[in-house]
Amino acid sequence: MAKWGQGDPRWIVEEREDGTNVNNWHWTERDATSWSKGKLQELLVGIVVENEAGRGEISELKQVEGEASCSSRKGKLIFFYEWNIRLSWKGILKESGVKHKGLIEIPNLSEENEVDDTEVNVSKKKGDGDILKDLMKTAGAAKVREALGDYLKALKTEFTTGMILPTKAMTTQVLTGKRKLSENTLQVQASSPVALGVRIPTVALHMMEVFDTTVEQLYSIFTVKDLVQKFSKSTAVLEAEKGGKFQMFDGNITGEYLELLTNKKIVMKWRCRNWPEEHYATVALNFVPTVGQTELQLDCKGVPVCKEENMKFCWQKQHFEEIKGLLKLTPLNR
Repeated sequence: MAKWGQGDPRWIVEEREDGTNVNNWHWTERDATSWSKGKLQELLVGIVVENEAGRGEISELKQVEGEASCSSRKGKLIFFYEWNIRLSWKGILKESGVKHKGLIEIPNLSEENEVDDTEVNVSKKKGDGDILKDLMKTAGAAKVREALGDYLKALKTEFTTGMILPTKAMTTQVLTGKRKLSENTLQVQASSPVALGVRIPTVALHMMEVFDTTVEQLYSIFTVKDLVQKFSKSTAVLEAEKGGKFQMFDGNITGEYLELLTNKKIVMKWRCRNWPEEHYATVALNFVPTVGQTELQLDCKGVPVCKEENMKFCWQKQHFEEIKGLLKLTPLNR
């Protein structure tokens, strides 16, 4: 038996207020499945490839099955991920204007294989259009593998923030470095305080809804105060111009307009009252005219992982369905 104070230092509780997982020796694990699904959606949907013959785009993440996790042991991070992914793609031939659709399947993205060796299978629905299929098999597959590489980088950096706790020795080194730096940079130190914070794991959302109205009418519902108050059934404050602020649902939703292209696009900083303080998502609304209808495409980045389902509910139930109800009750003539 070791004498008092002479045991293995990895098991000795240092002078830390939390007294938790000292020297990062004990096993800890964090589930990355939900976060990963959002990150894959963000990185893969919207990929575009183009050449002189045509243009292809990944339009939807149809299926993502599997799991991911990150474990910490003896101060080291260990990653596990295994995914089966299915994507939809659409394309158009430039000369004829003919459109085609197909699928991209990634049957086994896992830590057992290098990203560059990951199998990416491209298929197309019946009919001509092999030129587009070849485009997606070459340039498209290359961009997909690049996006998968970005996902793994984010998994190992963005997602793991805070998993390796600082030890006493690490803290001492940091403080010593800060002390030396401050001695030589007094002017910089005196300028402004450094803001400290915690990186919040986030996901991206893509939603689409079709409305039986014109682009002009649908755009006005999001930019005219009276109409916002009608579909939200609550007070609202709107300054529908770049840099203008807005409040909806009695102040539960707040934000700022970043970009407004009349009848085409709205980009906003957007947050719910119960989100982490000062954290905003970026919401982009694209208005696409179709025959007798308008397709609204919503792309949202930066939604806190823990608020993903609430965000979907907010837009589907409190925006889309309420707007459809307003259109049925009160035809808009603007």
